[in-house]
Amino acid sequence: MSRSMVRAFSLCALAAALAGCVDAAAPMLVPVAPPFDPPLNPPAIAHHICSIDRNFMYREARKQYELRVGMAGYPIDPAREEANAAAAGYRQYVACLSSQGYRIDNR
Repeated sequence: MSRSMVRAFSLCALAAALAGCVDAAAPMLVPVAPPFDPPLNPPAIAHHICSIDRNFMYREARKQYELRVGMAGYPIDPAREEANAAAAGYRQYVACLSSQGYRIDNR
């Protein structure tokens, strides 16, 4: 009885650990030139580093939009602010991945 409980617990722990490894929102990263110039970091680490850069650029773009609109004296358009910030964040993410040696596979 004890041996089967240990096996069941081990199986549950293994399933929980493996379920934490999969990120459905993470894009598929493809190395640009693997045989000649390998990527700087593994895909998971590059995604994490570049996501931090993307989030910082998103917040910075929102701040800059509010400053520009405030100097011009126009009302803030939330849709335009969001579109501008999201585009800036995506551009930063792609540039960061490129510097890490990856590109995004858009399949």
